[in-house]
Amino acid sequence: MDIRKFTDTDINQIVSLFYETVHSVNKRDYSQEQLDAWAPKDEETLKLNTWKDSLSHNVTYVAEIKDKIVGFSDITQCGHLDRLYIHKDFQGQGIAAALVNILEVEARGLGLIEIDTEASITAKPFFERQGYRVIQSQVVERKGVKLVNFKMVKYLLSSNGKF
Repeated sequence: MDIRKFTDTDINQIVSLFYETVHSVNKRDYSQEQLDAWAPKDEETLKLNTWKDSLSHNVTYVAEIKDKIVGFSDITQCGHLDRLYIHKDFQGQGIAAALVNILEVEARGLGLIEIDTEASITAKPFFERQGYRVIQSQVVERKGVKLVNFKMVKYLLSSNGKF
């Protein structure tokens, strides 16, 4: 597996991976109505444009195996881990942990002392294993449909072991 910085030419594979992942991996925790609100197919063109812009502004990495993108994640300059998605056929192989570890190194380099994220029901156990803790559960609304997720935070130690 190779991990590298995002480039604009990755956007089609990334948006496709997002839709496939949400509609397959997250279906064990969310209803079809919720999945359709979270990742509506009619917004694919919009996502191609808006995500290319936001992923370019954020610190974004992609994971590849044999030139195929199998995961991606990004963090804002302020320390919000915005997206973390791993291809449905590559779950449980350490890809997410590798991406999050790189983002944490980048965050420390930016002088950040914490990272926050909004984790799905599906992703919550992964983030807990990475040292994130739940601040609160929340209900977000997408297209009039309610979805539960979790505001989580991880405090980063600096290289000298202090916060």
